[in-house]
Amino acid sequence: MAKMVLTNVQVMLNSVNLSAWVDNVALEESYADVDTTAFGSTAKTRMAGLGDHKVTIDFQNDWAIAAVDATVRPLLGSTTTLTLTPNATNPGTTGNPTYTCVVLVNQWKDIDGKIGDLAKSSITWPVSGSITPTPAGF
Repeated sequence: MAKMVLTNVQVMLNSVNLSAWVDNVALEESYADVDTTAFGSTAKTRMAGLGDHKVTIDFQNDWAIAAVDATVRPLLGSTTTLTLTPNATNPGTTGNPTYTCVVLVNQWKDIDGKIGDLAKSSITWPVSGSITPTPAGF
């Protein structure tokens, strides 16, 4: 597998390409740690429980029509599809999978920053269900 420098990540929210306004993204998959240790054991045993995944995105704010705020604001309080691809060129190919999930858009920061800063919003949305890579089993 080739190493990659992230310079062209594709971020699609509700079928809208917001990549031009994103400068940081993290897709995290985690599972609950369920203790299965029984009497007589000399060490703990565990199994994975329910998945609790999330995505963190740093948006460079833009309030123009068809930009970031106009895309995210109407989605507040609802779920929508998010796709992330490490390199926007040839998405969904071996070595460049597309990750698809449904996120709950449960927060948005209209204004967040101090004097002289770029207007940005760093948000974390929970994933509802699983994260599906395409192609599968890459």
